Amino acid sequence: MRLILSLYKGGAVLRAFFIYLSKLQWMRNLILKLAFARQASRRFVAGETAQAAIEAVRQLNRQNILATLDHLGEDVHTEADARSARDDYVHLLDLIHQSGVLSHVSLKLTQFGLDVSEGLCCELVASVAERAAQMGTFVRIDMEDSAHVERTLAVYRDLRRKYSNIGIVIQAYLYRSEDDIKRLVDDGIARVRLVKGAYKEPPNVAFPRKADVDASMVKLMQLMLGDEARAHGAYLAMATHDVKMIDATKKFVAEHDISKDAFEFQMLYGIRRDLQQQLAAEGYKMRVYVPYGNEWYPYFMRRLAERPANVWFILSNFFKP
Repeated sequence: MRLILSLYKGGAVLRAFFIYLSKLQWMRNLILKLAFARQASRRFVAGETAQAAIEAVRQLNRQNILATLDHLGEDVHTEADARSARDDYVHLLDLIHQSGVLSHVSLKLTQFGLDVSEGLCCELVASVAERAAQMGTFVRIDMEDSAHVERTLAVYRDLRRKYSNIGIVIQAYLYRSEDDIKRLVDDGIARVRLVKGAYKEPPNVAFPRKADVDASMVKLMQLMLGDEARAHGAYLAMATHDVKMIDATKKFVAEHDISKDAFEFQMLYGIRRDLQQQLAAEGYKMRVYVPYGNEWYPYFMRRLAERPANVWFILSNFFKP
């Protein structure tokens, strides 16, 4: 086990392994049957019901922390499943409105049938955006692996022609991301959550070295917060748990006299709660991504790929008598 953990701490080997596992249906079926895996998933997932997720958001709001709710799911292959996802999100928006919690929603296009029909996907996401607009809230379109980036941006552009209450995610580890952000800024639709990226991508598509990903993250942050971008309506959600990235953002906004209301920090539910509370206490806008639902396995495995401590928890349970 020590050998496994030492490989993990080296960075690449087990990260790739857990991302690979996140795509295996037979492994998903196995893990979902394990009680301790379900327990471990609660570190990152607020629960299996919308009501449980609303309660998690309420707790965050009490700490002056905002939220974005994600009903977990991806890679649907039928129109019926895509329409079911739309219905779930409409219900979620109703619960947000009725409860009065301060939260947006986040969704994946493959959950809304992108791989079934792009037209169907646009139709269904538009109905969610419409309901969100009626309730004065916001919809974030999550970014998926590199094979879906171009189509995801195309759907976002199409929807932005009618709905201003939607935004997109850009992944700093992709080579293309600087050009993508520049185009979004030029078009006046750069409502961007900036993340490092959590999928396994080949070196011809994404920076393989962490140092290069970090440099890209800082560069894109500075681009989004620049005078020209903000003049074109750009709004940055800096989504990171990396203290170096957070400090780089703080330094840039201080040096350029940028208001704390002109951007926000975002983090994942269950990760660096201390830092979330610290940033909120310092007067920064802080938002937490709160996932919930039965389809937690792929999300959970990607979080394991990032967190050695949770790999240890899972492995130690395998070796208990």
